[in-house]
Amino acid sequence: MTKLGFQLYSARNYQPFSTIFKKLAAAGYSEVEGYGALYDDLDQAALDRLSTDLATIGLAMPTGHFSLNMLENEPERVLEITSALKMDSVFCPFLMPDDRPTTAEGWRDFGARLEKAGALMRDAGLVFGWHNHDFEFAALEDGSVPMTHLMEGGPTLAWEADIAWIIRGGADPRHWIETYSDRISAVHVKDIAEPGENEDEDGWADVGHGTVDWKGLMGVLKPLPIRHYIVEHDNPNDIDRLIERSIASFQSF
Repeated sequence: MTKLGFQLYSARNYQPFSTIFKKLAAAGYSEVEGYGALYDDLDQAALDRLSTDLATIGLAMPTGHFSLNMLENEPERVLEITSALKMDSVFCPFLMPDDRPTTAEGWRDFGARLEKAGALMRDAGLVFGWHNHDFEFAALEDGSVPMTHLMEGGPTLAWEADIAWIIRGGADPRHWIETYSDRISAVHVKDIAEPGENEDEDGWADVGHGTVDWKGLMGVLKPLPIRHYIVEHDNPNDIDRLIERSIASFQSF
């Protein structure tokens, strides 16, 4: 059975995380994915304690999101965190709207910037890559899309593919999965509600309870050497429902 993780950003409004960890382990998840606000301010003792607490309950944190600012300006700190939590993969997750390039050349330069930022991570034996949203698939003036240029500019970047964001960006996920099948290291498993539904949850849905063809997509993804599948919901209004329904659906795909 394919292991399933859970992006802890999904539970940011349902503290404490110690309770969330127990719920996830009880539901059958084996991994969690960290994000900056979870571990940025922890000292070494707190990081070690978090790692021990996760292991005791039967969870691991093999992947984490780190801001570009931290990757570029505090790479040693990133490595301290990844080492303490025994991570194997680091993903840069976002670029603020004002910082996004508007040309193909600009996106290639950004890919090169990511490539450089990930050098120490790769030297430490970590997978390093980009986590997409929707803006990477919005056409530029020349008709091309940023994702193509970003990946060209960073030729060794891995990709954590957020399938639902690809769809929200108006693109065909199967095309992009096929295009970068050898570079997908992790996949965010999330779902999109029917139009007009779940508006208080920003239009997202529990996995298997929305419009994304996850059963069909898993048929495309399973043959690939993907290391991690991670449930995410950007704004759930019921964390227990999300945790329980999403893993039940995933296990049926």
